[in-house]
Amino acid sequence: MYSRFEPVPRLLMGPGPSSVPNRVLEALSRPTLGHLDPQFIQLMDEVKALLQNAFKTTNELTIPISAPGSAGMETCFMNLLERGDEVLIAVNGVFGARMVEVAERIGAVVHRVDSPWGTTVDVAEVKSVLEAHPATSVVAFVHAETSTGVRSDAQTLCQLAREHGCLSLVDAVTSLGGIELRVDEWGIDAIYSGSQKCLSCVPGLSPVSFSDRAVERIRQRKTRPNSRFLDLTLVMDYWGGSKKRAYHHTAPVNAIYALHESLGMLAEEGLEQAWTRHQRGHERLAAGLADLSLDFIVKEEWRLPQLNAVHAPGGLDEAAIRQELLERHALEIGAGLGQFAGHAWRIGLMGHSCRDESIDTCLNALEDVISRHSG
Repeated sequence: MYSRFEPVPRLLMGPGPSSVPNRVLEALSRPTLGHLDPQFIQLMDEVKALLQNAFKTTNELTIPISAPGSAGMETCFMNLLERGDEVLIAVNGVFGARMVEVAERIGAVVHRVDSPWGTTVDVAEVKSVLEAHPATSVVAFVHAETSTGVRSDAQTLCQLAREHGCLSLVDAVTSLGGIELRVDEWGIDAIYSGSQKCLSCVPGLSPVSFSDRAVERIRQRKTRPNSRFLDLTLVMDYWGGSKKRAYHHTAPVNAIYALHESLGMLAEEGLEQAWTRHQRGHERLAAGLADLSLDFIVKEEWRLPQLNAVHAPGGLDEAAIRQELLERHALEIGAGLGQFAGHAWRIGLMGHSCRDESIDTCLNALEDVISRHSG
């Protein structure tokens, strides 16, 4: 039997989604337009410009894919790689490993470079593997590994890729809007992100951007991508410039309203100011976690301010603590993934969730529930 769904509000401080501000939620409720309506096309152009600001790029092909970040990943790999192409993928967590799976499904030859979980991508090892495999055409890695809370040196890795004649492909799902990211200055050729992390938009959209070099590679493919929906040669005709738009799919109009609003809020704040806010929030959280004797997993140099991986308290049921945080304090933090499952927490300070009042609420709730379980 039908009953209206009214969720109990939560403070979302896990690995995503983050809490969505009222301005963005209100944007969702505006009247729906047709996906080729002139008003909506104008909005599409504004979204492209706002995304270019967030990515710090002038790339013409900078758009939101009408699906979550996982589709952004597949869009990049599926359009840049064909069966038999060689790709180097750096793996230091769950999402690097997922890159490998996507590339293998395409039929690419994967040269995998593994770094221990909780550590940054090993640049020297990447260089060594590139020298051993000169036919490699793409270097792919995760800038901000959501499963471990680790930042990798995107600027150096992209420079290394360029020196070896490769395109660079970067996962920025958790980094966009949260830490320094400069697509043009760093020479990033293909990049994808998600709407639900530091942008504090609703889940379901994946911003992507492609350099001219990457677009040229896409246009020179010998075979069509296996997915029509993710074929950028078709998507470009819908999200293109001043020429007449060609129908490709029915865009999630209201979700794009929300993305427009969240990107507008980021532009109002200022990108560098947002990076600083996330760092200051991290420092506030770190001080409070130290008082609770909760230790970080990642070395300070490579920690993500927006995704804090910490050791769960030894001898306590970490899952029961997370459940009680949700039930007693309406607070969500994340469990560990993969190798960290069962003994780590991931505390997100992303976008709208990175505010002093949210951080203090999180710390007070942790103190309350941990003390209950320790007594």
